Amino acid sequence: MKDYLVRGMSMDGFVKAVAIRSTELVRRGAEIQKTSPNATAAFGRCLTAASMMGNMQKVEDGSMTLQVRGGGPIGTITVVSDSVGNVRGCVTEPRVPLVEKYPGKLDVGATVGTDGTLTVIRDLQMKEPYIGSTQLVSGEIGDDVTAYFAQSEQTPTACALGVLVDRDQSVKVAGGYLLQLLPGAPDEVIDTLEKGISRAGAVTPMLEAGMTPEDILGQVCGSLGVAFLETTEVTYKCYCTRERVERALISLGRKELEEIRQEGKTFPVECQFCDAVYSFTPEDIGKLLEKI
Repeated sequence: MKDYLVRGMSMDGFVKAVAIRSTELVRRGAEIQKTSPNATAAFGRCLTAASMMGNMQKVEDGSMTLQVRGGGPIGTITVVSDSVGNVRGCVTEPRVPLVEKYPGKLDVGATVGTDGTLTVIRDLQMKEPYIGSTQLVSGEIGDDVTAYFAQSEQTPTACALGVLVDRDQSVKVAGGYLLQLLPGAPDEVIDTLEKGISRAGAVTPMLEAGMTPEDILGQVCGSLGVAFLETTEVTYKCYCTRERVERALISLGRKELEEIRQEGKTFPVECQFCDAVYSFTPEDIGKLLEKI
């Protein structure tokens, strides 16, 4: 089954909602980064959140970067989403040790850490990108995204994320939802939403039970009802090209490129976001030197 996200609005127009099935894109990201179970869960939650956030941005050719740096063993998690919700990302330390809250429950917060920040960089196709940053709350990612929107963008938000890693270390299911209150929402709407979130519980059991993104939003919004506005397929997608790699090599400068060429070996460049490897012979490096 392909991954997709669905955008909707409560029937009264006070709640903006998006939910996603991200199982395949998290699987692909984990495969590329060769993550251990704890890293898979942390990285997968970031991929899931970034996909929803990027899609909600709705700026053509824009992008959104989510960076989490919590001081934990995983180091820095970086995920980039396009305006559709397609994502790519990387982690500093993919093979972190197994840490559980209790048997069968991975401790993502301990893997990420809480001594650090969640940073969002929005490229809105303007002169300068928008950059917002907040202190991490729990390192569980969902709580931290919620806090980010409340503090940095002054938008009351509820974000829940789930990645279930199976016994064979594969990704069984992944997904989540993100709800935002619009200005003027009355107290009764807020109360209904809070009760719906509490009643629905964690995302992972809902995904494991086979619930779709539409089912999840219906469960969380409860009596508020949901009008579904748009469904979009999303995937793990890298935009690297040989031309971009060439520009990056040129930026190293003449001296460093001369040293690479003088080694007389083929120089491999591996994309940090995907498993693509671009090979440059001494002759290729010579052609790049001609452009400097």
